[in-house]
Amino acid sequence: QVQLVESGGGLVQAGGSLRLSCAVSGITVDYYHMGWFRQAPGKEREFVAAVTWTGTYTYYGDSVKGRFTISRDIAKNRVDLQMNSLKPEDTAVYYCAALRGNGNIRIMSTYSWWGQGTQVTVSS
Repeated sequence: QVQLVESGGGLVQAGGSLRLSCAVSGITVDYYHMGWFRQAPGKEREFVAAVTWTGTYTYYGDSVKGRFTISRDIAKNRVDLQMNSLKPEDTAVYYCAALRGNGNIRIMSTYSWWGQGTQVTVSS
């Protein structure tokens, strides 16, 4: 059974940093594309970052490019999202997801498995 469990969310001041982790079971992060999305209240779920199963390519949403970094820890079967220079507009529930097969890695509907989400709140 595939399970994705996010952790690391919390409250941080603007300009600060936070690292989210996604513990993966049932699949291995070096055989599936992995992504991060976020959703603020009343807003659509937004693509944040993704990494291909080979680790060769990473992708970022325009709003986080240069500030966030996605990475994999293959030994721990974990996907992390390092968030730096956080802004109040980064406040959202952050979800990790795994993509089965092929498709547009930036589109939510492409992903097969999702975690429950972790809340990130950035205060000004």
